[in-house]
Amino acid sequence: MARTYKKILLGLGLDSKDGHVRVTKGKNFRLYGGSEETHETMQEKAVKFNEQLDKRRKTIDDINREEFNEIAEKVGLEIPKGE
Repeated sequence: MARTYKKILLGLGLDSKDGHVRVTKGKNFRLYGGSEETHETMQEKAVKFNEQLDKRRKTIDDINREEFNEIAEKVGLEIPKGE
């Protein structure tokens, strides 16, 4: 039986110095770590990303790389160069 994989946004915050382990799971995303400010920013961008998907009446599994990058840019996500 073939496995099916669901695409998600994955956010990793590496700037926490307060000892808190922050984890947020939502529709289409998983966010781990970060300072309080960083984690909050990741949450806002993930929610905005989902709002853009909803406006297009698509899921994250329905979009191609070009559409992903377009939405990411619109909501202020940084895409590593060369991707």
